[in-house]
Amino acid sequence: MESLCDLLADIRACTACAEYLPLGPRPVVVADTAAKILIIGQAPGTRVHKTGIPWNDPSGDRLRQWLGMDREQFYADPRLAIMPMGFCYPGKAKSGDLAPRKECAPLWHERLLAHMPKVELVLLIGQYAQAYYLRDNFSTLTERVAQHPSSHRFFPLPHPSPRNQLWLKRNPWFDSEVVPRLRARVHRILEKK
Repeated sequence: MESLCDLLADIRACTACAEYLPLGPRPVVVADTAAKILIIGQAPGTRVHKTGIPWNDPSGDRLRQWLGMDREQFYADPRLAIMPMGFCYPGKAKSGDLAPRKECAPLWHERLLAHMPKVELVLLIGQYAQAYYLRDNFSTLTERVAQHPSSHRFFPLPHPSPRNQLWLKRNPWFDSEVVPRLRARVHRILEKK
């Protein structure tokens, strides 16, 4: 099996969909064999593309708040891995960014997961990650987030984007019920030696 270091080098050198990327390829991923929590989001935005640092934007600020983590822990802890559905910025749509490129997950996810056998919790952020990983009977993201068992390996979440303010206002149960369960689960995992 290839080493994780070689695999990450291959991912960062990927040009599989370069012709479709308005800012060119700049795959963003964080993986470590010590990872216990894996965050699977959509795709980097322009700020993340520019810096190469995942969740380095207002969405990341809110995600860290949901997790009960400060910026330093979020980026320094090798037990936290980040693997988006699309590794590069996909471009702008009429409202927000385009959907993640479909090439990335089939190319890289399984290979990356093979190097992270200790992962206990996978945060599926947004509809693209949930559609790819969950085979359930929920018809909407709202239903899935509200009713999905929080003890399951997969933990579905809405996207923490500022564009989701309306969703968060319409669903106050998320902050009062789901966020505390999420924080408790994350902290239980990270407190274990």
